Amino acid sequence: MSTDHTALIQQTMPLCATLDISAERLDAAAVVLTMPWSAERCSIGRALHGGALMALADSAGAAAAAANLPDGAIGTSTIESKTNFLGAATDGVAVATARVLHAGSTTIVVETEIRAGDRLVAKTTQTQIVLRPRP
Repeated sequence: MSTDHTALIQQTMPLCATLDISAERLDAAAVVLTMPWSAERCSIGRALHGGALMALADSAGAAAAAANLPDGAIGTSTIESKTNFLGAATDGVAVATARVLHAGSTTIVVETEIRAGDRLVAKTTQTQIVLRPRP
């Protein structure tokens, strides 16, 4: 785990600190964030709550988009997100890997896979709007 990358993620997105999200990788090619299983983040059946998994995916997607900003952009904001839940994360660590599918001048599309061990538990596709300074 990169302490510097984790500090950056948790400072820019404070919810990441609340959810104990850490950064394993943070570059233009891919972002890898992790969130340990915790009973406080669970739903029925001791599975990580879908909202916690979506927060992990959204954070990874936002970081991937930020790492691929076009010239003159100052940030991004999620304007659309779709998640398919394919399994449950009932222990261990949820690992989100986000990769940019499209980096344009007005939007960035990111796909994020969340795995628990070797099992794919969720797949998210999101669109981020590119933010620019206002005149």
